[in-house]
Amino acid sequence: KALSTAIYDRNGELLRLTLAKDEQYRLWLPLEKMDPRLVEAVQLYEDHFFYWHPGFNPLALLRSAFATYAQGNKQGGSTLTMQVARNLYRISSRKLGGKFKQILAAAWLELRYSKREILEAYLNLAPYGGNIEGAATASRIYFHKTPRQLTLPETLTLAVIPQNPNRRGLSRSGSEELLEARRRLFSRWLARHPDAARYAEELQTAPHFFSAADLPFRAPHFTDKLLAEARRNPDFKPGEWFSSLELHLQSSLERTLAQFLSHQSEQGIQNAAALLLDRQTGEVQALVGSADYFNEKIHGQVSGVTAKRSPGSTLKPFVYALGMDQGLLHPRTILKDAPTSFGPFSPENFDGRFAGPIAAEDALTRSRNIPAVSVAEKLSHPTFYEFLQKAEISRLAPQAHYGLTLVLGGGELTMEELARLYLMLANRGVALPVLELREENPLKKNPPRLLSEEAAFIALQMLEGNPRPDTGMPASPPVAWKTGTSWGFRDAWTAGIFGRYVLVVWVGNFDGTGNPAFVGIHSAAPLFFKIVDAVRGEGLDPGTPELPPPTDAVRLEVCATSGDLPNEWCPERVMTWFIPGKSPIKLSTLHRPVKIDTRTGKPTCEDGTHVKTEVFEFWPGDLLRLFREAGLPRREAPILPHCAGAISPGNLGKGPQILAPRRGLTYLFRLSKPTPLALRANAGEARQNLFWFVDEGFIGQSGDGQALAWTPLKAGRHQIQVLDAEGKGDSREVAVEFIP
Repeated sequence: KALSTAIYDRNGELLRLTLAKDEQYRLWLPLEKMDPRLVEAVQLYEDHFFYWHPGFNPLALLRSAFATYAQGNKQGGSTLTMQVARNLYRISSRKLGGKFKQILAAAWLELRYSKREILEAYLNLAPYGGNIEGAATASRIYFHKTPRQLTLPETLTLAVIPQNPNRRGLSRSGSEELLEARRRLFSRWLARHPDAARYAEELQTAPHFFSAADLPFRAPHFTDKLLAEARRNPDFKPGEWFSSLELHLQSSLERTLAQFLSHQSEQGIQNAAALLLDRQTGEVQALVGSADYFNEKIHGQVSGVTAKRSPGSTLKPFVYALGMDQGLLHPRTILKDAPTSFGPFSPENFDGRFAGPIAAEDALTRSRNIPAVSVAEKLSHPTFYEFLQKAEISRLAPQAHYGLTLVLGGGELTMEELARLYLMLANRGVALPVLELREENPLKKNPPRLLSEEAAFIALQMLEGNPRPDTGMPASPPVAWKTGTSWGFRDAWTAGIFGRYVLVVWVGNFDGTGNPAFVGIHSAAPLFFKIVDAVRGEGLDPGTPELPPPTDAVRLEVCATSGDLPNEWCPERVMTWFIPGKSPIKLSTLHRPVKIDTRTGKPTCEDGTHVKTEVFEFWPGDLLRLFREAGLPRREAPILPHCAGAISPGNLGKGPQILAPRRGLTYLFRLSKPTPLALRANAGEARQNLFWFVDEGFIGQSGDGQALAWTPLKAGRHQIQVLDAEGKGDSREVAVEFIP
């Protein structure tokens, strides 16, 4: 027979029970999962000799016939097997011919099936009044429990209902017939189980029944989505589904979202959606598709989780992560935020202003458009469009349709697709699937890697520096988050990662009408942090998983102003994350000492009592102009005099000399276990730290005469260079071959 579908949360709480195709509520529970007390009570009340008769009990049939026809007192004589036969084959057994047909069908069942199978069929097909069939279904509907959770009085109640379901089930919970039938069964039960006498008083009162109208209808957008996906699946099988949803988290999100919207109605903010994932498994922990499922004014039954919308700037973290993977930048790389045309595309920032030179991590957290587009323009293998294709973003138009606007939300994603991207970031670049049913280990599916472990980790660190909108300080415990606002103020987003979870929220209207209040930082971000605070405040966040940084992500000191390796005159230094051999780096020449004649205020080549040394920033002309346009004018460096003694990084003594590797040799490495090559140099007269580069990529630093280990990643000719803090250096080319 057709079955209902029961959807539970991850802890077994019923979210929704559907009707079977024949409009019945019917679940199937294997006999071994039934409460043994219920199995015993059913046999004790309905069929004492179930394990001994061939499907019918002649003595019971004779007794029933005598009582019914001779005494006028209708009495049943059907065995459990006969009742299964009547239910399965829809036999009308009120007349003698029907009863004979029922007996034959029961005998046929006994020949084909075991007693356990027949008993299981009875317990799952027995009528319980109205359109309710089966003990497991009746237990869920009448008592909101599984059969194993029932008390003894409730178990005995279920056992007696099928004998006369229309008079004992559903709304007849207080009927005298039900109470009398239960008392008869209890007296038999006491004969076997004397210790059950403690229930005698409770069995004198009528049980409290729920009805089908009281069935839970929780997380409606989530269960709608599950059922819709199941119906599209040719292997769809109704039954009991244990979902990934955590009902406590679901209630927290629903409550927080409702409270937030109640305070924002004056701004025309009436609808929102939220999706919460487990960052380690990709399982959906909570899903709120709209503010009110039953509100037609906001099209409440539409789900904001599955609708395609413009994501605004929420995609920018992935542009910067790709840039780090492709050796274009590290977090402190200086980018230009200035009016720029990219062919016919001339993007502007949301505030209409330009920040001038800006560090990449600041450009990301301040959501500057020009730097993000500039980085995206340089991406290749993959481009940003190709990256989204690999991430399985659906229904993308051809790449030429978007151009560089894709970086700023020119395409459309669903909330689930956006959450999946942030889930990938939380999992060090591995693209886990979003799961709605509980699974042991999603990594068994070998999900693809879209970013290197180092780039994903560093991008997450950059996002953790984004200050909360309410405090102006980074969140503690950390929260990595990013906002987005679509064109025309139609969608406000905030997506991020906190503790154990990935969270995405959306604020807007399903009909696409805009509202100046739909700005990510002003509407979506406050909702995002209200959810974060509520989840943490209710003790529902177990905390961030303890993971060490990737082995190839290192902390490096750079000059704060230039983002390059600091020379000795850099006044302010900061630490940043760096990927050796991949992140671009060079020795900073921004800060340089200049001799100034105090009498004239001009640079000089002479020494004396009237000469002092000052350090200037030697910015290129285009960046000086950007500073001025951004309202941050810098002190301009003087023009240096042309004289032999002029101070410059190139004439302060003999520079470093490479000692190893040697020139003119070919170095062989085993493919299975290559031994690192030692790089060593003499620091020269300055005796300063040395900075090593291979093929223009920085790989590390060493002291005077100290070795730095380098393992080549590919065969061929490589250019090795060493520099000291003054920019002096040495270089040589080495050949590398790999052997089995």
